[in-house]
Amino acid sequence: PPPQGAKLLPFLISISIGLIVRFLIPIPVEVTLQAWQLFAIFLSTITGLVLSPLPVGAWAFLGLTTSIVTGTLPFTTAFGAFTNEVIWLIVISFFFARGFVKTGLGDRIATYFVKWLGKSTLGLSYGLTLSEALIAPAMPSTTARAGGVFVPIIKSLSLSAGSRPGDPSSRKLGSYLVQSQFQASTNSSALFLTASAQNLLCLKLAEELGIIILNPWVSWFKAASLPALVSLLLTPLILYKFYPPEIKDTPDAPAMAAKKLEQMGPVTKNEWIMVGTMLLAVTLWVCGDTLGIPSVVAAMIGLSMLLLLGVLDWDDCLSEKSAWDTLAWFAVLVGMAGQLTNLGIVSWMSGCVAKSLQSLSLSWPVAFVVLQASYFLIHYLFASQTGHVGALYSAFLAMHLAAGVPGVLAAMALAYNTNLFGSLTHYSSGQAAVYYGGAFLFPLTL
Repeated sequence: PPPQGAKLLPFLISISIGLIVRFLIPIPVEVTLQAWQLFAIFLSTITGLVLSPLPVGAWAFLGLTTSIVTGTLPFTTAFGAFTNEVIWLIVISFFFARGFVKTGLGDRIATYFVKWLGKSTLGLSYGLTLSEALIAPAMPSTTARAGGVFVPIIKSLSLSAGSRPGDPSSRKLGSYLVQSQFQASTNSSALFLTASAQNLLCLKLAEELGIIILNPWVSWFKAASLPALVSLLLTPLILYKFYPPEIKDTPDAPAMAAKKLEQMGPVTKNEWIMVGTMLLAVTLWVCGDTLGIPSVVAAMIGLSMLLLLGVLDWDDCLSEKSAWDTLAWFAVLVGMAGQLTNLGIVSWMSGCVAKSLQSLSLSWPVAFVVLQASYFLIHYLFASQTGHVGALYSAFLAMHLAAGVPGVLAAMALAYNTNLFGSLTHYSSGQAAVYYGGAFLFPLTL
């Protein structure tokens, strides 16, 4: 019979790290027993999120249970983050993404860009990139955008050009389009606060360390717009030079797109409702501070409209497992991180890092570059952007602050890098798995 339950070796490693910290490493003078015990549980939880002895949500629940059973945290404190506004905004974002896929709106938008710009391979790539950027702020799941919208379109276009997955012919068209779209997904996610779930988590964790971003949606966009837009515009061209498709012209693509649009028929009522709802949500996200409407309330209004008008039903929400899984483990992680700050662990770690950096006599700009590069490159060890954020964002932000780096600069730069390393490897993110799963790309070809 197949093994069931936790994977033994990852389980033992994850538990051992917590036990070693709790019982074998002396408790620092500045730290209380309660804080050190929570730190040990947190490290075990984080290690398990990386090694996966159980699914992420299940392992986080075990960490939560341990913190209560050992008396480290009272029940209400342990579950406190389940009422966190940012976490519920992330959950509702998954439901919006489902609405785009269910109504076919995302598919229609991308197909229009293929029709308008698809006469050449480069134009086709720009059409898909622009549709990615247009959809991103209202469809906050890179994996859903990849799997629900772009991979099916790219596969259809490639097969029609004789470019088949898992075959040398993939270099004719499919490999280039997939690689270009894969890179575009990370740039568009960095451009908008609501384009990816981990962006919201980053700002929440920054808030736990006292870094408050005023008018977050607009502030995020203003800071990201120049580098992200330049990257979106240059990436297809750079890949065209260094990873060129064998087919340069695609004269049939606009006709194929026009035929597909004809088959799809006129824009449906549900698609118009989806457009109106997302325009309202994005408007409220942009103007929320002025109107006194928090981002999560804007999202709740949007979801309520979709439910009332029948675009989504409650079964759609219930079957969106990734949303509920995210609620479970994000809430545990955010709750623990908040308590580590309250109990003084983060300030103690920051002090230790500050002393180390002072001994190296690093100026804050140099420390900024070293820490950002370390945070980025260590993602080679991770298969999840959100997992990376949960494990390391708070710690690295604390190191930046200890080194004298301005708080907002450090918090935003770490958040932007969290998006960019999503296209670092074929396993670095959810969308990476989707794009490489199409078999147009192979790890060794990069």
